[in-house]
Amino acid sequence: MRSARFERAYAAHYEPIFAYVLRRTDSVQDASDVVADVFLTAWRRVEDMPDGEEAILWLYGIARRVLANHARSRRRYDRLAARVLATGTTSTATEAPDPDGAVAAAFDRLRPEDQDILGLVAVEGLTPTEIARALGRPAVYVRVRLHRARTRFARELNAEGIEV
Repeated sequence: MRSARFERAYAAHYEPIFAYVLRRTDSVQDASDVVADVFLTAWRRVEDMPDGEEAILWLYGIARRVLANHARSRRRYDRLAARVLATGTTSTATEAPDPDGAVAAAFDRLRPEDQDILGLVAVEGLTPTEIARALGRPAVYVRVRLHRARTRFARELNAEGIEV
């Protein structure tokens, strides 16, 4: 019964919810992530879902809250990029901070997962072992993710003309 109720709501309301979210996000990828969170929340709270056409209004309410969380996350990433820029993550400590925003631009092009793990190390000062505990993952998983994120960040920095 639970899954059938959810499936009916998903089939009936996915498109309008996606369109609503897409108009309020910067990309299709962001919209897809938000909509996935909306329907994950709906699945978890399917017993609270109203019947009939009231369900879409309930889903819009969930979407508003998920969009607000998404916007907060985006602001955190923007602040992190500004901090990275302010601390001068160039290859030598004697170089001046990046006045034209190349470091921030390189950081912004990273996937959110890469931004998150780099931020946990650079801003929060966590070790890979601490991150592993926080994520509930093996330390080796975190070390591999961190290595890959650093490699992608270095590639993006090189594309901006910053040698690392």
